[in-house]
Amino acid sequence: MIIDFHTHTFPKSIAKKALEVLGSNEGLTPFTDGTNEGLIESMDRSGVDVSILMPVVTKVQQTEDINRAAKSVEADTKGRLISFGGMHPEDEDYAVHLKQLRDAGVRGIKLHPVFQRTDFDDIRYKRIVDKASELGLITMVHAGYDISMPDAKYASAPRLISVVKEVQPEKLILAHMGSWKYWDEAETVIGECPNVWIDTAFVLPMNDGEYFFDTGIAALKPERFVKMVRNIGADRVLFGTDSPWTDQLQSIESIRKSGLTNEEADKILGKNAVRLLNF
Repeated sequence: MIIDFHTHTFPKSIAKKALEVLGSNEGLTPFTDGTNEGLIESMDRSGVDVSILMPVVTKVQQTEDINRAAKSVEADTKGRLISFGGMHPEDEDYAVHLKQLRDAGVRGIKLHPVFQRTDFDDIRYKRIVDKASELGLITMVHAGYDISMPDAKYASAPRLISVVKEVQPEKLILAHMGSWKYWDEAETVIGECPNVWIDTAFVLPMNDGEYFFDTGIAALKPERFVKMVRNIGADRVLFGTDSPWTDQLQSIESIRKSGLTNEEADKILGKNAVRLLNF
């Protein structure tokens, strides 16, 4: 089973506009139309069995609508898509909303300090992560640099370390190999807590290129990727693509060609996710 642990879609009514705005801000061309249906078509072409949606709440007022959709998508897509909930640091009712997600069978939450313009070591995030951990929810957080806001330090490695040390969450995933663009620091972060996982979203070069698409930013070289996986432990790495911003098939091929053993690649591409999600 192949599980893409980091994907994004939008409601049909806004998908086209959302991709236009985000693609323009980040200088990227999407690989799907941004809808659930488009993602499933990509999965069928790529051999991906299940994709996990990671919604981002950019305004606290969006929380209930986003989480209402998260509760229904698994049934609506016959299990092909599973959605995490979205949380915002300004949510004063965070404990109530987290419990509602848990009770509805939602498996985790996504936080994005850069898009939410809040330092990850802010007490409001710490409370959310701590409560999510108490409820048995997985927390996925954008980690490191973001190409849409290159000067932002909201999710920098020191802030990640602070939360890991203080909260010691049970199931925390640091996206983009722990801290996008700052992978040396990421290994330090992950070393602070054995319950921290990472994903491979938007880090490896596509089509053997040196840079990540046309961003001008060097991708994580395959040999560095393999070394990092082995230093951290292949059991704690999850396959993710950040679809629609990378192609799922190309991303799978990049993992397979990186120099990992077949056993290591199989763990990353699905076996670890099966274990974490209790499939």
